[in-house]
Amino acid sequence: MKLLLLSAGISLSLLACQSGEQKAADTDSTTTAATTPQDTGWISLFDGQSLAGWHTYGKTGTGAAWKVDSGTLFLNATDKKAYETGGGDIITDGVYGNFHLKYDWKISKDGNSGVIFYVQEDTAKFKNTYNSGLEMQVLDNDGHPDGKIPNHRAGNLYDLVAANPETAKGPGEWNQAEIISNNGSLELYLNGTKVVTTTLWDDNWTKMIAGSKFKTMPGWGTFKEGHIALQDHGNDVWYKNIVIKKL
Repeated sequence: MKLLLLSAGISLSLLACQSGEQKAADTDSTTTAATTPQDTGWISLFDGQSLAGWHTYGKTGTGAAWKVDSGTLFLNATDKKAYETGGGDIITDGVYGNFHLKYDWKISKDGNSGVIFYVQEDTAKFKNTYNSGLEMQVLDNDGHPDGKIPNHRAGNLYDLVAANPETAKGPGEWNQAEIISNNGSLELYLNGTKVVTTTLWDDNWTKMIAGSKFKTMPGWGTFKEGHIALQDHGNDVWYKNIVIKKL
């Protein structure tokens, strides 16, 4: 009898381990792979000490509203004197095609911002970064009016694909975001979870644009490389740990 009980106990333990392994595998399927010391190719876009590698869209430098604050890249929109002359979206000096971008963001109460990619710096054709680039939304979902619009919430591919599930943290809390764009396959991650998957540049993509606010913007959604922008939407916002890998 003791042998039978011992054997049953061992079997149950093995089943529990297998079940745990399966749950872990299921969880891993919705999260991005963690980087390892052997995972090379990552380039830092923000050194935590300066605005090197960034400039205001359509200009040569950055304004006084964007600054380094305790190792973060901070837009100080509440300093009205600095903001009136030194705001605006800032963009990377470099351009990127297929890429994996990682960054952390924190938004102020009732705030709005975004990370915009495939931005074309041609101010004669495109007055704003969003006239050519796609955006992963940064938002206080509960405090900003955009939070009431299903495809305008944090983690969304703005105005096109709503995040599912929603994993955004509230104002004043850090969020970890990732954008992976590779040969037309686009994935967005927020706080370790894949929240958006779509395909760029196919017939369905064209239909989505036709039903969006971008339908009147010439060339929007067709560009396959461009700058990466941090959006000035008039609210305090912080970014850090901004790294990119070309794919």
